[in-house]
Amino acid sequence: MDWMWWLGGAIALGIVEIIVLDVVVLMLIGGSLAAALAAALGAPVWVQVVVFCVVSVLLVVTLRPWVLRQLRKRVPLTETNAAAQVGRTAVVVAEVSEAGGRVKLTGEVWTARLEEDGLPGSPVLPVGTEVRVLRIDGATAVVVPLRADHTT
Repeated sequence: MDWMWWLGGAIALGIVEIIVLDVVVLMLIGGSLAAALAAALGAPVWVQVVVFCVVSVLLVVTLRPWVLRQLRKRVPLTETNAAAQVGRTAVVVAEVSEAGGRVKLTGEVWTARLEEDGLPGSPVLPVGTEVRVLRIDGATAVVVPLRADHTT
């Protein structure tokens, strides 16, 4: 009857997989089913646990990369949160320099700093300048002006 616990675990993991949509949990389901099979064949509990661990790790290492490639072929990866802001344009709301400033990005005010480009002096972008986000560094948008000229 130990196999029923493993089957129940596989069902619970299936519910978790539906909620989090992470392929790792799917691999743990495979490990649970393998352990359920070992239990049904009369293996002791320690063997069941070893089978669960070994099969889960093997599935994560071998099958998961292939599954992810197949999923990404069908559904493009959509960036979310801070990563989705890279490449967007913003407007300076408080002067931005290499030391800091603020920009309005997708309706929110972000701390920002100018990309350090090695220019002599310290360029400052005045309020109203349009900038492009190069990357997000922590909670700070690293920006460059849309036009090539810097105001000092």
